[in-house]
Amino acid sequence: MKKLVVTDASKCMACLACASACSEAYYKKFDVTLGAIRIGTKKDGKTIKPFTCIQCGKCMEVCEHDAIKQNEKTGVYMIDKKKCVGCGKCVDICPTQTMVKAPDTEYTTKCIACGICVKACPMEILAIENK
Repeated sequence: MKKLVVTDASKCMACLACASACSEAYYKKFDVTLGAIRIGTKKDGKTIKPFTCIQCGKCMEVCEHDAIKQNEKTGVYMIDKKKCVGCGKCVDICPTQTMVKAPDTEYTTKCIACGICVKACPMEILAIENK
């Protein structure tokens, strides 16, 4: 399965270059809230932690419109924009809170392990894993 992984979260400096690159790729906007990678904190509220899509499939399970499918070749869960109605059920169920529903779009987006954020990260802590 192909997915985005964090190789060393302790080196993350929360610069948000990854989220910015993602938002520009998906939405052509420099808006870190639209990136399919989220930089937050651990439960202690202090330690920085990048959150990525773990390709668990929970989004597909709750989609009532058959808009989310798992790519047979890569294992990545992908959203069909033509079928997605933007109901937000996938956003609500996402355990990493990395599904994105932009206010001005009719569909939801998620990480497809494209690697744009990997290239953007100055600390080189992101990687695309194929297992």
